[in-house]
Amino acid sequence: MVTVHDVARAAGVSISTVSRALTAPERVAAATRDRVTRAAAELGYRPNVAASGLRMGRTHAVGLLVPDLENPYFASVTKSVQARARAEGYEVFVADSDEDPDVEPELIGALAARTDGLIVASPRSGEAELSAALVGLTAVLASRELPEAAASAGAAEGAGSEGDGAAEARIPSVAVDDADGAAQVLGHLHALGHRSVGVAAGPPSSWSGRRRLAGLVDAAARWDLDLVRLGTFQPYFAGGTRAADHAVASGVTAVVAFNDLMALGILSRLRERGVDVPGRMSVVGFDDVQLATLVSPALTTVRAPLARLGRRAVDLLLARLRGGDPPAGVQLPVELMIRGSSGPAPAGTVN
Repeated sequence: MVTVHDVARAAGVSISTVSRALTAPERVAAATRDRVTRAAAELGYRPNVAASGLRMGRTHAVGLLVPDLENPYFASVTKSVQARARAEGYEVFVADSDEDPDVEPELIGALAARTDGLIVASPRSGEAELSAALVGLTAVLASRELPEAAASAGAAEGAGSEGDGAAEARIPSVAVDDADGAAQVLGHLHALGHRSVGVAAGPPSSWSGRRRLAGLVDAAARWDLDLVRLGTFQPYFAGGTRAADHAVASGVTAVVAFNDLMALGILSRLRERGVDVPGRMSVVGFDDVQLATLVSPALTTVRAPLARLGRRAVDLLLARLRGGDPPAGVQLPVELMIRGSSGPAPAGTVN
């Protein structure tokens, strides 16, 4: 097996120079660094990341907490996090809370013990519980933000009597512009003549769900639409099938679902009941998962840049690990993808 000693001999440098060239290249002259990397490549040398990490007190791994890996939204985020992290020399440990906020603090602790830092992707925990769980950890939030007041309170609690943790309390985050997505949805439905729109909300503990609902409420007031709250439903296909019956009973001409999985369930149930989509009822989702284009009619939905979100979360975390000061709140734009599931309001409902 090729060792660091072999690389040092081939490059004509010391072992410590080889180590610096491969782990902290900015500390080595360019010519020397090129000589070392060329020798390593020619010999087929691969550094033992785990061993060097132990010597430096680093694991070269990051943790990722998601609420549901079966949800295509979080599956996409996970794939992009893994790809970006591995390109930077980090492995990824993933934990799935199964939509249970009570287990999230425990999972955060378990991941923190095995990694250099955490990406916490839209957990269902409340602000105070999440802030307390992240005290003293190097972390980034994805699809979630913490108000500065909540983060500061959590940091101060963790700091004990000193109370000096609040200055470092703001946790970097990256999220999508759910409010603008909601505005785009209702603007589209208003232009199609819809005046009564049902909302199939997701889990009350969902941060993005609350943002989407708030955006819909604001946009409904702007467009003078009657927003009918159909209730809260599980963010799955089955939740959508239940929401569809409520939508039909309410008399709305369009329904906006918390996410695409629910919207797909709504489409399926409406088909079973003989409700024409979009002739009698339009259906709109959020996220633009791959399945959205594989159904008939194809789903109108808000496209969230999930791959970009995952990559950006990794970049923010690595910036923290490398001593940088990344921005506290990054917000990514969304785009309404208009497809066959939305159409003009039924005749006689436009006013």
